[in-house]
Amino acid sequence: MPQGGRVINEKMPSVRSVSLGFWIGAGSRYEEPSESGISHFIEHLLFKGSSRFGATEIAQIFDSFGGEINAATAREYTVVHARFLDRHLTEAFDVIADMVLSPAFADIDPEREVVIEEIAMYEDTPSELIADYLTAAIFDEHPLGKSVLGTSEIIGSVTPARLRSYHQGHYTLPNMVIAAAGSIGQSELVELAQRHTAGGNGSPPLSRALAPPEPARRELGDAFYVRDTQQYHVCLGGRGLSRHSPRRFALQILDTVLGGTASSRLFQEVREKRGLAYSVYSFSTLYSDTGLLGVYFGCRGDSVREVTDIINGQLELLAAKPIPDDELARAKENAKGRVVLGMETTHSRMSRLGKLTVTDSEILDMDEIIERIDAVTAGEVMELAAEFYQPGGLTAVAIGPEPAVFEKALGFLVGGRKLAVKTG
Repeated sequence: MPQGGRVINEKMPSVRSVSLGFWIGAGSRYEEPSESGISHFIEHLLFKGSSRFGATEIAQIFDSFGGEINAATAREYTVVHARFLDRHLTEAFDVIADMVLSPAFADIDPEREVVIEEIAMYEDTPSELIADYLTAAIFDEHPLGKSVLGTSEIIGSVTPARLRSYHQGHYTLPNMVIAAAGSIGQSELVELAQRHTAGGNGSPPLSRALAPPEPARRELGDAFYVRDTQQYHVCLGGRGLSRHSPRRFALQILDTVLGGTASSRLFQEVREKRGLAYSVYSFSTLYSDTGLLGVYFGCRGDSVREVTDIINGQLELLAAKPIPDDELARAKENAKGRVVLGMETTHSRMSRLGKLTVTDSEILDMDEIIERIDAVTAGEVMELAAEFYQPGGLTAVAIGPEPAVFEKALGFLVGGRKLAVKTG
């Protein structure tokens, strides 16, 4: 675009709807310690009114479309997105552009309370909270280790001036991507973008923080958070791959085989064969310059040791022995199926384009993705498992009532490493 920023679109002639998203390179990793959670707070405030539309008016407009409007904040971006019939495109674009570029920052204090309630709700959900604890343990004081939601103390004290300053520094046109998919052509989208962003901030965004160098294993912090819970919620994990790594397709297969599906090794061994846990899975998150991977399970205290023994055995097996051909083929078909099925809506196609573009990632067409998945070998998966899933090199975090249960179960992992016990 003339003032910076990018526009990307995929036309889908068979539909009558449009999914539109404004993607901003503003997320929790770009926040100073004193403003943790401010990206998410601003996302909320965008809906409280803009220079030309009030909060109720915004809701009424999209309700009258029969459409949907929402937003999300992640560690590396914020997105405001909507889905509506194509005949409402011009008005919808006008409203979203004004929300994003010219928020009124109205009703700050009532919305502040809403966000604090959201933080409290999240902290009451240990199965979700444990992932943040693992991220914090692995990335330590780096912004990637901080919660997207921030803390109630910071949200409760952040000033309107600080909110406006952050918005001015990050919600700039060069830091923005406008993505669309559905019943819309590229020239139409470009014309709308040029018209409705003409008065936007064309300044370069504030500098972005990079991930620190890979820490030595002994610097990783195992932690136990004392809570009066019925289950022990446990995560084991470490650094992974960036979204630019050519090995990300092999990681997808590894994740599928280890704990990503109902036929995966962990799901079958822990839940189906032994009934030790309701929820057990592996996961991976890719960032611009690093990544995070791990395993989660939740179970009663008398099963923690047995589950960790099973996980240890499966990790060692993956690192020592290639995946059998039939298991590799099944994982590849699963990965390809998820990609294709996930691209059957305008929202998913728009989200893929917007997320990859705002994070400066490679955009592949469907055939290229399938080709790269098919090219993954059993040896590549085994090498990844050996590199990233050595049990003794993983960070261990848990939530539960008794630290001794966790420490005893993780004897093979901790091996003399000090376990930090945290309360509250």
